[in-house]
Order: sequence, then structure tokens, then C-alpha cells
Amino acid sequence: MNKEFNKGLLLTSLGSFWWGFIGVIYFEYVAFIGHVELVVHRCLWTAVMLVFTTTFFSKWKIFILETKNKKKLFALFISGFLIFINWSIWIYAVATERIIDASFGYFIMPIISVLLGNIFFKEELNKKKILSIILVFISIIIMIIFNLKSLPWVGLIVALSWAFYNLVRKKIDIDTDIGLLIESLYIFPLALIVFYFISKSGLNDFNLQNPGLSLLLLLAGPMTVIPLFLYVRGVEIIGLGPTGMIFYITPTLQFILGYFYYGEDFSLVKFGSFIIIWIAVIIYLNDLYEKN
Repeated sequence: MNKEFNKGLLLTSLGSFWWGFIGVIYFEYVAFIGHVELVVHRCLWTAVMLVFTTTFFSKWKIFILETKNKKKLFALFISGFLIFINWSIWIYAVATERIIDASFGYFIMPIISVLLGNIFFKEELNKKKILSIILVFISIIIMIIFNLKSLPWVGLIVALSWAFYNLVRKKIDIDTDIGLLIESLYIFPLALIVFYFISKSGLNDFNLQNPGLSLLLLLAGPMTVIPLFLYVRGVEIIGLGPTGMIFYITPTLQFILGYFYYGEDFSLVKFGSFIIIWIAVIIYLNDLYEKN
């Protein structure tokens, strides 16, 4: 392995670790303010931080150039809507003790992406990929048949929103940070309006009377942007195959935290379904390993 590959490996691992551990600890810690206000702050301060990074890296000319392309703007509007759903549901999961369900979503997301790649990009499916996809559907069907209440709809929305987000972004030729900035600016007005009504109702925790908490909530921006930069930079260096394997650090840590640290409920039906998912993941990772 050369130094550049090791660098990409390190960056991707740090991004995945951040999402799976640091991000969970942070958002769970501040979840007492309510998931609605927390989603608002994540949207607001992500946009603010991206404005700062765009200024720091002198990329406003690129931003202006990209905004002249109407097709890209429309596609980024769609991807912005999808990432807003993903952020909202994930924070809801953390705030309502459903971290394990969210981890389920991130376990199956790459496999769902494989299916979407075949449908929309005619990417080839081999026997191992087909088997992984079948096992994912079997695990979901088991939850529906044996216990509808056990169906991790949170995880399904997390997986589908993130998989379709990646699908849309794959069609757009744009710098990751500039694309995310445009997406964030689409979400920003809505987040601002919601925050106005929260404040008007006196339900906001973010205020000048509590500077410590307010500063803590400002971190929602860096907590979103930093791991994304780390992970995407790693993808650029070593490619999707190796990073696809490394990404599983994220749901693994989420599952460990949800079950062992936060003591979330884990029924036998979920346990059985997760075993099937883990088998699907092992088959999928083995296929990636053989290609790399």
C-alpha cells in the first residue's frame, strides 16, 4: 500500500468513526431540546459553516458558475430534500431511542444502492450482489410478518433517503462541498421559518440567556460537515470499493452504542432479521474485497 492509499484509508475511517460514534454521542447529548429544534439547528449551522468554508477556500466563483446551470439546481433541490429527510429521521431516531433501527438503515443502504445502480445505471449484478439484495428483502418481510411494531421504518427511511441522495448526486458533476452548500441554502429558509415559530412560541432552547447551550448547538454544523469532508476525500483517493467496506464502521458503532451504552430494546424478531442482514453484508463485502 502506498502513502496516498493509507491517507485515503485514514480519512475514510475517521469520517466513518465520526458518524458512528462522535456524531451519535453529540446528537444524543443535545436531543433533550427536541428533535424538531435540533434538526433546525443542524440545517442552519451546516449552511453557515459551508458559507465559511466556501469563503476560506475561495470557491465563490465556482459556486456562482454552478448556480447558472438550471438542471443542476433542480437536481440539487431534489437531493437537498432527500438529505433533509435523512437528517430529520436520523435525529428523530437518536432522540427517541431508535439508534439501533437507524443502524439497520445504514447496514442495508449500500446494498440498496447496488439495486438502484442496476435499475438506473444498468450496473451489473453478480450472484453475490443478487443474494445480498434478496436477503435484505427477506429480513424486512420477516419483521412485517412476525411483528409489525418491530419494523424499523426509521431505518428504512434512513436507508432509502441516503441511497436515493447518492443516486441523484452521482448524476451531478459538482464539487461535494459546493453541492452541499446549494442543498443547504435550499433548506435554510424553511429551517429559519420553523425556528421563528419555535421562538415565537417560547419553546426554543437556543437563546442569549443560555450561551453555553447555544454554543453547543452551533456545533451541529461542524458535526455534519467535517465527517462528510473526511469521508468524501477518502472516496476520491481510494475509490468506492474500499470505502464501501470501511463505511460499515458507522452502523457497527451505532448498533454497539444503541444496545450496550443506551440500552435500547432489541427483540428476538429484530435479532433474527439483523443476523440475516449481517450475512448479506458479509456476502456484499466479500464481493467488494474480491474486486479490489
